[in-house]
Amino acid sequence: MLEWFGALSKNERRTFWACFSGWGLDAMDTQMYALTLPTLIALWGMSKDEAGLLGTAVLIFAALGGWIAGTLADRYGRVRVLQLTIIWFSVFTFLSGLTNSFGELLISRSFQGLGFGGEWAVGAVLISETINSRVRGRVVGAIQAGWAFGYAVAVLISTILFTQLAPSLAWRVFFFLGLAPALLVIWIQRNIEEAPIFTEANKQLAPKPSLWEVFNSSYRATTLKAVLLTFGIYGGNYVMITWLPAYLQMVLKLSITSVGGYLAINILGSFTGAFLNGWMADAIGRRKTFIIIACCQAVAVAVYTLTPINLTATLLLGFVLGTLQSGTAAGTGAFLAELYPTNIRGAAQGFTGNAGRAIGAIMPTIVGLLSAYIKLAAAMGLCACVSYVMVVIAALLLPETRGRDLRSIGLEP
Repeated sequence: MLEWFGALSKNERRTFWACFSGWGLDAMDTQMYALTLPTLIALWGMSKDEAGLLGTAVLIFAALGGWIAGTLADRYGRVRVLQLTIIWFSVFTFLSGLTNSFGELLISRSFQGLGFGGEWAVGAVLISETINSRVRGRVVGAIQAGWAFGYAVAVLISTILFTQLAPSLAWRVFFFLGLAPALLVIWIQRNIEEAPIFTEANKQLAPKPSLWEVFNSSYRATTLKAVLLTFGIYGGNYVMITWLPAYLQMVLKLSITSVGGYLAINILGSFTGAFLNGWMADAIGRRKTFIIIACCQAVAVAVYTLTPINLTATLLLGFVLGTLQSGTAAGTGAFLAELYPTNIRGAAQGFTGNAGRAIGAIMPTIVGLLSAYIKLAAAMGLCACVSYVMVVIAALLLPETRGRDLRSIGLEP
């Protein structure tokens, strides 16, 4: 699964580490919310509905941010816009630590979502256009492991802060540390070159595409199918990512330290799943990989949330869930890039990837609403399983793209 790394050129490796780090730091800042959710519910008296709305809002704004950042990247370059998105989400994560009410946090988190969605979209396009098509699935899939790394850092920091400081202070310090990713911009500025495919296309001086190009008659059907795919992937994943810490702490009554341990196992699975997906996508194709992993994921989530299992089984299944969650999400970066030509790839990647996040963002809110009538675990399992069925449907409707030369993709899908 890892022999590809030794074959990368110096520029390809630097670009890999830039995107890996950017995605990891993006994850660290984003997951701070999920890890502080139980504390904010207790301190501010937030309802589960409000908590779900905070999680949904950042994902909706991520869709807008990804679309805008992708369009800007098609006009001004991948590397330049990547730096802007990292600075943006870092600043607004820091500002979240200064909030004093639900309304203020809703505003700061929403603006943070603009940078979150933008960073993923631009980074995915940059690495896809830099890497050889033979190993694109494995390399771009491995970038997803950065999410697990960033999540792990967030869990480690939260465990230390919430055991050493009073909860009323710990959550603020936690968000203040979210400014750290901005330092990565300095390294990117000095070491990362623009994607060769974009540079070549930009020399042709063709008219710059509009924000709405992804909806023209040639690409409308592909765009809608791709959004359905990402809706299913992120709808299911965000149910678990948003509510898992609260489920472990509020339902299973685990301590902060125990929750950290359980999440560490889940995150280790996420790290593994990114490499598994990339290997499968290059070996058997993108579509089959999505279908197989989504089916396995639906079964695992159903067992985890809808059946009575002991704490040991909960721990072991946490690893499986992490592997499969990352396994579906890791495949989107390369696959979406392979559906569109260079002149609209940034906008298309930004919209299709993040529109799915935005629509899927209703799932955490639905979980919060349903939990007023059924058990939290049942609400989580139901919403997640419905989402993964959508993944299978979308994968069956979209074309296979394994091995596509991004330079050869024309204006017709």
